[in-house]
Amino acid sequence: MSSSGTTIEKTKKQKVTEKASQTSTKLPSKVYLKALPLRTLEDVDVIKREVKSGNILILRVSPLARKSVEEVKQAVNELYEFTKSIGGDIARLGEERVVIVPSFITIWREKTEVPKEKAPTAA
Repeated sequence: MSSSGTTIEKTKKQKVTEKASQTSTKLPSKVYLKALPLRTLEDVDVIKREVKSGNILILRVSPLARKSVEEVKQAVNELYEFTKSIGGDIARLGEERVVIVPSFITIWREKTEVPKEKAPTAA
């Protein structure tokens, strides 16, 4: 391998190391992907604890939504603020689910173009 190839390889490794050291001093030894229901506002504290532990969460918000849409909004807003404060990421997965990841993971989002003209209607 040429010396320039080695330089590029080292640069990539350094970037990964820098990202890890910026977001957390120590990565967890195990990361779990957990699917949890959001049933009450009290579940928010459990969710925060799981994300702080380094776990990835897929939340089903429909159990709480059946009780109170306002409480869903409150819970999601609180989780959004918390996730951003720790450097994590949060995204919606369809109508019923939200994914939350710790600071050492980034959620990929497909960039879509916004149409410049109005879409035709059937009316």
